[in-house]
Amino acid sequence: MNFTGVNETDDCPPYTCPERSVSTAVYVFLYVCAAAAVLLTVCGNLLIIISVCHFKQLHTPTNMLILSLAVSDFLVGALVMPAALIWMIESCWIFSLVFCLCYISISMFLTTTSIYNVALIAVDRYFALSNPFLYTETVSVKTMYIVVLSNWFVLLFYNIALQYFCGFFSGLCPGQGFMALDEVWSLVDLLLTFVFPCAVIIILYTLVFIIAKRHATAIRDLKIHTQTETLKNTTDSMKSERKAAKVLGILVSVFLACLFPYFIYTVLGNAVETDAGVFQNVLLLVYFNSTINPVIYALFYPWFRRCVKLTLTLQIFNPDSSLMNVL
Repeated sequence: MNFTGVNETDDCPPYTCPERSVSTAVYVFLYVCAAAAVLLTVCGNLLIIISVCHFKQLHTPTNMLILSLAVSDFLVGALVMPAALIWMIESCWIFSLVFCLCYISISMFLTTTSIYNVALIAVDRYFALSNPFLYTETVSVKTMYIVVLSNWFVLLFYNIALQYFCGFFSGLCPGQGFMALDEVWSLVDLLLTFVFPCAVIIILYTLVFIIAKRHATAIRDLKIHTQTETLKNTTDSMKSERKAAKVLGILVSVFLACLFPYFIYTVLGNAVETDAGVFQNVLLLVYFNSTINPVIYALFYPWFRRCVKLTLTLQIFNPDSSLMNVL
């Protein structure tokens, strides 16, 4: 991800920020809102992680991808959002250069990982709907473990290589840093971290909804001609797959809506002069997607609401609680 960094104005004094233009009450309110956003992101994604890991009924290939996305969102909330929100509220980077470089590295890695997690979810749903029998036979939880771990390690290696070849530069002010990519690396990074995965997401989800519509027509026709137990099981399975595709489609749509402004800014930033405040806003929109995802699960997944209830009431500590029916 082409991260332009936390470079401030050239006349920024060492380790100081501009005079605050807001009242103390507004300043405190902004920090309370920031703390609430971080807490919601961390706790919401932690509940998803606990739910999928604890309840054996949720150990499915698709849920392994949801778990991977929740882990990356959790790390964004814990490691990236606090510094980003403080930077925005203070209108200046107040931390050290070392912290700045760590922040950029972690942010690039986790954001890229989230993008590819969503792309893998799109591939998974397309495969499950287009070839359900082959999907059942070939895709297991163990297979998905390998896919998820490979995704994390490959992207980690890519980001390390990108930072090694491009390098970091410090600004004129102490505690200030940014990463500069030349034109070739900027284009390569844009293609690999945005154009390719987003093209996969958009194309496959378009096909998913076409298939889902076809399934809906098939179910309606079958119901007209026969009413057997086998048909009931088949139609229930098809309805379940279609519902999962629709919910994940909402997740993907929200994700793309949060992501597009940042990459539009990245492309335009190379051609026209843009304001640093705009960069902070579009970057925070990317991070806030990690906050929104648990809310989507809570609204559309009954199993997640049941798991949250069992977790918050500490029933997960009961013997054999992992075998409870949550679907």
